[in-house]
Amino acid sequence: MKHLFSILCSLLLTHAVTATILADTVKKDTSYWKTGGVMGLNFSQASYTNWAAGGQNSLAGTAYVSLFANFKKGPSSWDNTLDLAYGKTELGNDRPRKTDDKIDLSSKYGHTTSNQHWFYSALFNFKSQFDNGYNYPNDSNVISRFMAPGFFVFSLGMDYKLGDYFSLFIGPVTGKETIVNAPTIANAGGFGVQPATYDARGYIITPGKNHLEEYGGYLKAAFKKDIMKNVNLQTKVELFSNYLKNPQNVVVNWEMLIAMKINKYLTASLATQLMYDDKINIKILNADGSVQSNGPKVQFKEILGVGIAYKFGK
Repeated sequence: MKHLFSILCSLLLTHAVTATILADTVKKDTSYWKTGGVMGLNFSQASYTNWAAGGQNSLAGTAYVSLFANFKKGPSSWDNTLDLAYGKTELGNDRPRKTDDKIDLSSKYGHTTSNQHWFYSALFNFKSQFDNGYNYPNDSNVISRFMAPGFFVFSLGMDYKLGDYFSLFIGPVTGKETIVNAPTIANAGGFGVQPATYDARGYIITPGKNHLEEYGGYLKAAFKKDIMKNVNLQTKVELFSNYLKNPQNVVVNWEMLIAMKINKYLTASLATQLMYDDKINIKILNADGSVQSNGPKVQFKEILGVGIAYKFGK
């Protein structure tokens, strides 16, 4: 029975998507598709030579790609998004440090009800990262990496849409699976998995599990629209409650991006992300490297950048 819910949801979504693709291929008509995206590079640099006021050389860059492919034909719709980002910064002679790292793939299939704004829907979402993560200034112990964690969400529910700029998905039947594909992180119980058990000498008796399955309710609200000339706002909120354990401890992920167009290629952007998951412990270190605290905390990330961007699609 292990992974049964995830497999069932995957099969249902795959069947619906395949049927849609086949129907569209027979017609050989691409007018039902809207595709496009934006890619860009934000950067900053500072250099000092014999500067009396003091300062530290620095170089930072962040690359990002945001793609979408949406299908709409008759009562059926299929929305797909892929968001990727990676950034690093180098201060003085220190080793480069990661500032951003993101893989976020989402696919949602819907079939309209008698009300044109509501859809019976199935949703799939995958999140992970590209590179190793560290609890700086300690850059010797890896605390995250690709597929450690990797988050999979499979959900069945209803989707409410207003045009192309707002959607609200409510999934009362949801399976969430967390993968921790790194033995050292899994043994420590990272990201909520069951940690390893040790004997009195510190040897592992039972290795930590590399996956965690949860079943509950899921909600995702997304908004994307130009709020004024040359200013675009994108935001999404994802909530998950585990029915079987501490359902009151809701997992929160809230992302926002404000993109301001300077001219055809130059842009300024402000990106924020707020997260909370009671299963993820955040270790705070003292200056001497000792542990000050270790437990769940509100996580917040903010990135302000100026750079070049290219937008394409329809």
